Amino acid sequence: MTGIGILEVAALLAALGYLGFTARPPSALRSLLKTASVAVLAIAALLLSAPIWLVLGLALCALGDFFLSRDGDTAFMGGVGAFALGHLAYVVLFLGHPSSDLSQIWVMPGLGLAAAFGVLGVMMVIVLVPRAGELKIPVLIYIPIILSMGVAATSLTSPALLWVLPAALAFKTSDVILAFETFVLPEDHPMRRYTPYLVWPLYWGAQAGFYLSFS
Repeated sequence: MTGIGILEVAALLAALGYLGFTARPPSALRSLLKTASVAVLAIAALLLSAPIWLVLGLALCALGDFFLSRDGDTAFMGGVGAFALGHLAYVVLFLGHPSSDLSQIWVMPGLGLAAAFGVLGVMMVIVLVPRAGELKIPVLIYIPIILSMGVAATSLTSPALLWVLPAALAFKTSDVILAFETFVLPEDHPMRRYTPYLVWPLYWGAQAGFYLSFS
């Protein structure tokens, strides 16, 4: 197995290992597994001379993972900031790709997806912002950023990038579930038993999809 292959297996094993910790309280091992599962992909992408925006997107999301693996509003804000920058790195990655065609956004199915993203954004503002308290401004800023990543993914036309749009949709879905878990669901809501196990596979699968598509 090559060095890159070893890194890819290590990232997968860290992601699988974290699945058993996702609903547990913060700990050093929990933070290590969560952060390493994406940080190792960033290192592998760098060694493969993948586009720098992919490397930055993965690295920023790994930093966000570290912050969100800890408790407290300061860590949460750090995670939101890192993920916002990670989403923007992916927007630049998608729009800067040679196969990106902005006209795809204005015809079906791109137009339908863009409209659905817009409706989702309005719903998130209506539902989340009143419940976000002191975090309402960061939430308001974050919503259009995650939606722009999904819209940018619809511009890609290369058959080789078949998995980018599903990965972007998975990433957005994980964001939405996490937002509702954080701001909407009461602490004793039964859905909280399942949401961590929905968020993590969708999120890490999205990062792996981006890595495989552009590396």
